[in-house]
Amino acid sequence: MAIKATIFKVNLQIADMERHYYQNHSLTIARHPSETDERMMVRLLAFALHAHEYLEFGQGMTNDEEADIWQKDLTGSIELWIDVGIPDEKLIRKACGRSGQVVVYAYGGRVAEMWFDKDRAQFERQKNLTIINLPVESTKELAKLAQRTMDLQCTIQDGQVWLSNGAASVQVERGVLKPAG
Repeated sequence: MAIKATIFKVNLQIADMERHYYQNHSLTIARHPSETDERMMVRLLAFALHAHEYLEFGQGMTNDEEADIWQKDLTGSIELWIDVGIPDEKLIRKACGRSGQVVVYAYGGRVAEMWFDKDRAQFERQKNLTIINLPVESTKELAKLAQRTMDLQCTIQDGQVWLSNGAASVQVERGVLKPAG
């Protein structure tokens, strides 16, 4: 019998002073059996950084035709495609062709840096692609916040990001490996 996804309920309060976005989101996140708490929490962080009323979680981990997180307009066109981890360069190129903007949140320390260096020339050709590298120390700390039911606050100000559950707070630095444009 196949192992089913684990369901996480999240009440996420976002105070994004950079975009002037202040909202509460009640989210249900399905964590695939092969997904770690670290990856799931990076997905949640990416959601917070791009929060919008039309932003939603996709099936990117199990379906190459979907993003981990995406935003579509009312016609179904993909405005924003977000992937987490170190996706295959061909899948990123395909996403860039299908979407107005693509953002990849890479993590894993040296592995993420080697992945980027290997395909740097291909990534540079994609004008609508942004690649952000998250420090492994931060993503490991984010994983410690994971619980089946979470009340989290995300504060974004002056390039800084904090995710807190009331008892613990994690500051996440974002390194831009490749900006769009």
